[in-house]
Amino acid sequence: MSIIAERVGKTYPPIRYAIGREKVREYASAVGEINRIHFDVDAARAAGYPDVVAPPMFAVVYQMPAVMTAMLDPDIGVDYARMVHGAQTFRWEDVAVAGDEMETIATVRDITQRDGMGFYIFETVTKNQRRETVCTGIWTSIVRGVS
Repeated sequence: MSIIAERVGKTYPPIRYAIGREKVREYASAVGEINRIHFDVDAARAAGYPDVVAPPMFAVVYQMPAVMTAMLDPDIGVDYARMVHGAQTFRWEDVAVAGDEMETIATVRDITQRDGMGFYIFETVTKNQRRETVCTGIWTSIVRGVS
């Protein structure tokens, strides 16, 4: 088995993130949200949510620390200085709201090399305090100059 193949499947300890109401509001404002459920507790509750609702891409906020742990692991070998963002996809299964306690686990899903570049694929799975999966992310990083 190659060294690269041995790295695939490596999973990291969970990273926890408590979603704060003001963080949701700040993020929603920064990305131009206008729906009141992202800002106003009463509007969110009237829509059936317990608190303000995080916009979908807020997933980056609670998943990024977990994926960075994997990307910066010296055992994985990502040369961060030569890395470019390749792709990022998310699958949402539930909404995230202020007050949720998120737990994200990152796993190395694939590492390949072609045309002098390394392709690193990481998966992040976030569950809330009820152990319900909220979001799964796939993060692809490309490292130039790999031999």
